[in-house]
Amino acid sequence: MTSISLDSAAPATLDVDAIVIGVSPGDSGARPAAGAEDLDKALGGRLAEGLRALGATGKAGEVTKLPTLGAIPARVVVAVGLGDDPDDEAVRRAAGAGVRALAGSAKVAVALPGGVEAVALGALLGNYSFGAYRTGEKKDPVGELRVLGSDAAAVERATVLAESINLVRDLVNTPPSDLVPEDLAGTAARVAEETGLAVEVLDEKALVDGGYGGIAGVGQGSANPPRLVRLAYTHPKAAKTLALVGKGITFDSGGLSLKPADSMDWMKSDMGGAAAVLGALRAIAKIGPEVNVVGYLAIAENMPSGSAQRPSDVLRIYGGKTVEVLNTDAEGRLVMADAIVRATEDDPDLIVDVATLTGAQLVALGARTAGVMANDDDVREKVVSAADRAGEASWGMPLPAELRKGLDSAVADIANISGERWGGMLVAGVFLKEFVPDGVRWAHLDIAGPAFHKGEPYGYTPKGGTGAATRTLVQVAEDLAAGIL
Repeated sequence: MTSISLDSAAPATLDVDAIVIGVSPGDSGARPAAGAEDLDKALGGRLAEGLRALGATGKAGEVTKLPTLGAIPARVVVAVGLGDDPDDEAVRRAAGAGVRALAGSAKVAVALPGGVEAVALGALLGNYSFGAYRTGEKKDPVGELRVLGSDAAAVERATVLAESINLVRDLVNTPPSDLVPEDLAGTAARVAEETGLAVEVLDEKALVDGGYGGIAGVGQGSANPPRLVRLAYTHPKAAKTLALVGKGITFDSGGLSLKPADSMDWMKSDMGGAAAVLGALRAIAKIGPEVNVVGYLAIAENMPSGSAQRPSDVLRIYGGKTVEVLNTDAEGRLVMADAIVRATEDDPDLIVDVATLTGAQLVALGARTAGVMANDDDVREKVVSAADRAGEASWGMPLPAELRKGLDSAVADIANISGERWGGMLVAGVFLKEFVPDGVRWAHLDIAGPAFHKGEPYGYTPKGGTGAATRTLVQVAEDLAAGIL
């Protein structure tokens, strides 16, 4: 990963290839934000004039490059729009956009207003590149980043978060041929060894023998057998326990209820929830909040074959409840049900599950905003608050009791889909709620859209895997440790 360091020198004196500064909207065009005064003076007080000449407005995400013509050691100043009244997330996005625009540079300094952690995290996330499968010419990320400031602890935390999020991005971006369930479980075991997490991996035989009918049923159609991974972080002073559950479908063809081709080409991202849980556990182990955290990765590949589960099959979920499978493409809720029930055995104070669960999430909330549901209104709003403070967009959604009727089955305890087409994201949440015992606080995050960005990069968000929900899960753990949740 790119090296990052603090620097307290005046920006105009730094021996770097480029300096990233912030600009905001002004009456006659972009105006330099706090932190750029030294540069403006070194450039003869004409920085704002130069920005206006290049058409800069200061709107959020706008990137303008100005040559320094030898006036300072840096050859280029990159001015990134902050918009009006920028918060930490605006600063993160500006840092990411500025650094990404300088891909291939050896040394870049970032002098933006705002907290050091926000600047450092945005810069590191914006510097992400996934080039493992490119053989031709490619732009390498910036080699060395310097952040103006003096808060070493903030840079350290930002580095831990960025490394963990970028791990999630790498996993989501990896082709499914190179990330079958055994591979994802192996990565989890490696991360556990590196960070001191306890790890347990159940293979296909152990899943069948243990009664994990959801994971085993979804995975039975694939030549690559399923896995359930349990990770555990413990703190000697912890008074509470958080359980995290992540959906890990390494590729989702839809099974015998086959997806259309144009809905399948990005289904390598269907393990984004499990990857986020892994990334969060990695970060939590390094940050060290006073809370116990267990994480479950429910991993399978959903494929059609002669051994695949069929519509109208009945599965017995861990714990005994039966599910009639009316659509094999509603598989995520089946593997999650197993893992949620297993997670209750850890006697958690809170369960949070995260999954790329429904296309209906995109219909309801778009590609950038996660849906948050819960069996407790206070829990739902506090998880939304945690996401907001972590810098991830989310929106609280209800779980209407009347939707449960649509999941009635003629032969089993519950069906995996409803006969009604409306409210699909909420119906999936209602299904999962059935596997949470009374008295156990639980929240569900649907990240189907936010986990994978199909458009052009923006802010610190690349094309492809985003690492969505990782920061939120870390914040939830810290909030539980602090008694906020």
